[in-house]
Amino acid sequence: MAVIGAFMVPHPPLLIPGVGCGKEQAAADTVKAYREAGKKIACLAPETVVIATPHSVMYTDYFHISPGDGARGDFSQFGAEESRISTGYDREMTELITRLAEEDGFMAGTAGEQEKQLDHASMIPLYFIQQTYQEFQTVRISLSGLSLSDHYTMGQYVKKAADCLGRKTVFIASGDLSHRLMEDGPYGYCEEGPRYDSRIMKTMESGDFLELFNFDEEFLEKAGECGHRAFVMLAGALDGIAVKTEKLSYEGPFGVGYGVCAFEPLREDPCRKFKDEYVRLQRKKAERRQAREDSFVRLARLSLESYVRNGTMIGVPKGLPEDLLSSRAGVFVSLKKEGRLRGCIGTICATKSSVAEEIIQNAVSAGARDPRFSPVREEELAQLEYSVDVLGKTQKVTSMEELDAQRYGVIVTRGGRRGLLLPNLSGVDTVDEQIEIAKQKAGIGEEESVQVERFEVIRHR
Repeated sequence: MAVIGAFMVPHPPLLIPGVGCGKEQAAADTVKAYREAGKKIACLAPETVVIATPHSVMYTDYFHISPGDGARGDFSQFGAEESRISTGYDREMTELITRLAEEDGFMAGTAGEQEKQLDHASMIPLYFIQQTYQEFQTVRISLSGLSLSDHYTMGQYVKKAADCLGRKTVFIASGDLSHRLMEDGPYGYCEEGPRYDSRIMKTMESGDFLELFNFDEEFLEKAGECGHRAFVMLAGALDGIAVKTEKLSYEGPFGVGYGVCAFEPLREDPCRKFKDEYVRLQRKKAERRQAREDSFVRLARLSLESYVRNGTMIGVPKGLPEDLLSSRAGVFVSLKKEGRLRGCIGTICATKSSVAEEIIQNAVSAGARDPRFSPVREEELAQLEYSVDVLGKTQKVTSMEELDAQRYGVIVTRGGRRGLLLPNLSGVDTVDEQIEIAKQKAGIGEEESVQVERFEVIRHR
């Protein structure tokens, strides 16, 4: 086993004495645990330290791996320019991870660097490691907007590259926990905050990484965490390995949770291939879901699956219900993967001769042509959840009182710019939020006035 250790760590800048100026004493347990982690890493004497960071360049559908020979950074943005960190990069390992991902068509690599300088989520663990050990190179990997299972896969590529090279590797998952633990904290209080911290610490301390997949996206967003995907990537780097876990500390003195855990690999263990188990459970769930599909959703799924597998658009199947064949309307097809949007394309008004044709076209567009996402891959098909919204007629509104975020979708228009938002979306609870998001989609400024229309939908799931 080339991955010889892994650590879950936070990254509050005030842990650095030049930044904290004494305030770090309020997080004394975290500082102590960090120093202990640094000593453990020194004893392991790794050749390479891989850091998963949420604060380097982050793409919706791509894992960025920092290229080049190395990087440096400082804490000037936190008032401590004199506190500097530098590290050399393991180019060979970076290139191998990139090649392995590219061979599989997985969206990861060194393209798209925007900021060479080290981010603070990388510098803080490096600071504590370098206090006792310097004989290592670094691989820095950014998180992405991709699914939890994709983050696990990214960790698997780290493990595979380390094994191929025989490189003694330590994996660092840099991530704070909830930012919403206190009313007077920097992000206020949300009840999901302490619930998240309690759950994630139990999960990491137990080593039951399958549980990481059971944190749904809405819960994660409300909790205001920043490290969950890094922790999933850590689990992937330990795929198929039995581990000894050790909780070194947890505290939240400033309204943000800080957790430190250490993971010692013990032996190969085929029972700990958590993504394989998760995918198996997802397939069973998909089978149950497909058994309940109505004809609208079934048609969307058949259309996209045929296109992804065969590269062809299906024709209108025989035996469809009359309401799919005789009516015309705008249709939106939405795809989710693990609770996270994976594509959404639609038409405000009918563009085809029937709703069925509209669904066939828009399902393919949602999966293959949404510019926000890479095209859906065949191995993802079983994990997708579909919804089909058939739009009713639009009505102009003269007052916000005529809107209801749960009942009505909105269309905002200013000149040639037009934005639409469907009703009853998770995380969109108010009309003001609806209008704001619709404006953003249309590229309309927050203060610009707009014409507003409303519409109802029939949603099929």
